[in-house]
Amino acid sequence: MDLRLSTFRFSKIISLSPLSTIKFRHYQSSKFFTIRSNLPFSSQKAKHYKELEAAVNVVHRACRISVDVQKSLFSDDGRVLEKNDNTPVTIADFSVQALISLELEKHFPGIPLVAEEDSAFLRSNNLADAVVKVVKDHTSFPREHLTDNKVLAAIDRGGSNAIAFESKPATYWVLDPIDGTRGFLKGGSALYVVGLALIVEGETVLGVMGCPNWRDNPLNESLIDVKECLKEESTRGIIMVAHLGCGTWKSKLSDSFGGLMSKDNFWERCFVDGSSVVHEARFCIPESQKWDSIPLSNSLSATTNPNNLGEKQVLLLPTCCGSLCKYLTIASGRASVFIVRARTRTIMKAWDHVVGMICVLEAGGKVSDWSGSEIDLAADETARRVISPSGGVLVSNGTLHDQILELLSSKSSVVS
Repeated sequence: MDLRLSTFRFSKIISLSPLSTIKFRHYQSSKFFTIRSNLPFSSQKAKHYKELEAAVNVVHRACRISVDVQKSLFSDDGRVLEKNDNTPVTIADFSVQALISLELEKHFPGIPLVAEEDSAFLRSNNLADAVVKVVKDHTSFPREHLTDNKVLAAIDRGGSNAIAFESKPATYWVLDPIDGTRGFLKGGSALYVVGLALIVEGETVLGVMGCPNWRDNPLNESLIDVKECLKEESTRGIIMVAHLGCGTWKSKLSDSFGGLMSKDNFWERCFVDGSSVVHEARFCIPESQKWDSIPLSNSLSATTNPNNLGEKQVLLLPTCCGSLCKYLTIASGRASVFIVRARTRTIMKAWDHVVGMICVLEAGGKVSDWSGSEIDLAADETARRVISPSGGVLVSNGTLHDQILELLSSKSSVVS
């Protein structure tokens, strides 16, 4: 049965026979689509189909790395490291970046990479061997072809000194090897994301997010023990993809978690939620910021208790950690708004936002700075590594965007 072009619309939950090969889920927007294929749309519809196919497969492999390394954290404290800026980082960050860099360069050698890590930290701490071993266990390259120098060079291909862009629009990959590293290191409750996007001539055209610990439990992700999650293959994680003009889709990682995406994977169309009233919306903010620092707090308080929601309160979802899992939460319809306040002492990195932005936009949402302008990905003309949104970043289901911008406009000064 060819489900590639099948489209469905329902306004209520439908029960199907256990023998059915199609799985349905109710969404607030009353829209639902599901197909079975390697990717959720045809190569004729998606201009960058080959790039997306390669990105999906390499993010799949990268998620396997992250799960394997995280398991080792429970018994191997030597895998937990800290960089000079006191941000925790693990062998997984470097291994994921090396793997993705190697695979992308193999298929698309002319497209540069902008990524978070470089190999200087590994070299100074004699950790190259550990990363090389992990990469060899997961890459498509023959093991004998991967020397230490080749793996370290792959990491540096995405480093800060790898390429200098010009002011004109550019084509490049943007990678966050593990967004939410603090959550990754907790070894228990938090979400983290492997995020990869492609920008072509200044426009983001596709994005892939792999989230190994994602569970279908909207309000209680932060309460789930990763050890228990890892025991259940059928409940482990999702991969979310977006392509310009083709929508946002998700599929389970568990079907072929060790390698390439299966052609029999089921893809479900993602839509933002339908909330239209601010005080009834579900919000996410960074773990490093408090609700009181957001101008909305002048008129609305926040609670994390969905069972005790007051008239002038909003529900604040305790989603940890990193920015990309919040974008994923908005794109999947679990939350309505993600709001980040810019700080003078904190540099906002492109890889924390780019892939999430296209996933939200293609799911029907909206992303802007606090003045309502689009995020300028070329503000950092030379390196394309930093974004400078006015006031901060606002991510929403679209319906609420203008209302929240109006509330923000009165007191949206940058804080330290």
